[in-house]
Amino acid sequence: MAGPDNEQIDRHGEGNGVGNDNGGAGRALIVHPQLRTPVVGAGRLPQAQLHEAEGLANAIGLAVVGAEVIAVNRPRPATLFGTGKVAELAARIAAEEIEVAILDTALSPIQQRNLERAWNCKVIDRTGLILEIFADRARTKEGRLQVELAQLTYQRSRLVRSWTHLERQRGGLGTVGGPGETQIEADRRMIDDRVLRLRRELEAVVRTRELHRKTRRDVPYPVVALVGYTNAGKSTLFNRLTGAAVMAEDQLFATLDPTMRAVEIPGRGGRIILSDTVGFVSALPTQLVAAFRATLEEVLGADVIIHVRDIVHPDSEAQKQDVLKVLADLGVDGPRRDSMIEVFNKIDRADDDERRRIANLLERFPSAVAVSALSGEGCEQLLSLIGGQIGRHDRPVRLALSHQDGATLAWLYEVGEIVERRDDEETAWLVVKLDDANAGRLEKRLGRPLDWADDMVKAAE
Repeated sequence: MAGPDNEQIDRHGEGNGVGNDNGGAGRALIVHPQLRTPVVGAGRLPQAQLHEAEGLANAIGLAVVGAEVIAVNRPRPATLFGTGKVAELAARIAAEEIEVAILDTALSPIQQRNLERAWNCKVIDRTGLILEIFADRARTKEGRLQVELAQLTYQRSRLVRSWTHLERQRGGLGTVGGPGETQIEADRRMIDDRVLRLRRELEAVVRTRELHRKTRRDVPYPVVALVGYTNAGKSTLFNRLTGAAVMAEDQLFATLDPTMRAVEIPGRGGRIILSDTVGFVSALPTQLVAAFRATLEEVLGADVIIHVRDIVHPDSEAQKQDVLKVLADLGVDGPRRDSMIEVFNKIDRADDDERRRIANLLERFPSAVAVSALSGEGCEQLLSLIGGQIGRHDRPVRLALSHQDGATLAWLYEVGEIVERRDDEETAWLVVKLDDANAGRLEKRLGRPLDWADDMVKAAE
């Protein structure tokens, strides 16, 4: 795209520019408006929400010089706060040379514009801040496409605020002709054109991902997906279980792009593919959920979902509900959710009282396990639980295989669970538990129907 208008679109598509012009950290003030009837985040502690907003600001290198919770009894449509509070904050912003004011809530375009005029500084809301982080962290081509799509969708509704040249009109020469197309309409049209192209490119990404999923389905390895609130320790746990070196820091949204590695499950004789996905957050912008759907849908194809929780966080339960809401939006609900494994992470930070509370939780949730991804405590138990979940629908098959068919024997040990085995001089007599996919492969391999040992399952029950 060429021309000044297109350059403006490109510039805004790259982010909101919350850092200062010299590339250093901008001085930021964070305000968490505590509404009398909060729309999102109900049940959360205001100070915990403020602390999370500080973490989001630090994630993109802003220098937070002040943070406070302000009660808002009657939100003003024009400025959110009353005139007295707006003037008070304006004086503070001027005195402390604040460059960016972050409002930890969703602002309307009009509120954002009016506050910028009153405070003479950059104002961004929670959605804009999260979009900025995603723009800074996306590394793959797919991630950058998804972020740009989310940003343009967000910016489209805010042309009234962000763009300085929108009062111009095009068309008409002298007194001949009508006013023509307003600049804001032209800019909105160009954004719509770019959004359309991005969606087409992401459709290709979806097709590619589906091909990858099909390839993985052809390989007899179950897929296990890690999900959880951002900074719950997913990437640290991923590194612990796989021996990988995925970026894992005590920071919100430290990683965005999904990563997969193979992991051996001890005792089951099998291997899984472990997938680390993007973290969730309260009030995750709808633009991001839509844009990152291709990435998040990796969870839908998983055989087992592991929900990693920061169990010592004061808002751990509220964070859990936020994660479950996003999963429900993706279609992970009902029986799939009932079979989910909950990982109570960061028990290395728990004192004796907290460990007793966690122990009580474990008694109530049999499909949960307490771990420390940092120290490795509980990880062996987690792997055992994963193996049990993967094999929960397996069925036992009776087999008689010649010792000369070593390839099939080795394959069975790799993909199934050997329940019984006895050998004579020529034959290995086996009972093997297999899932439906591998049972079908075995039937094709042997060229005969399988002898299901369902009587063993009934006897065990």
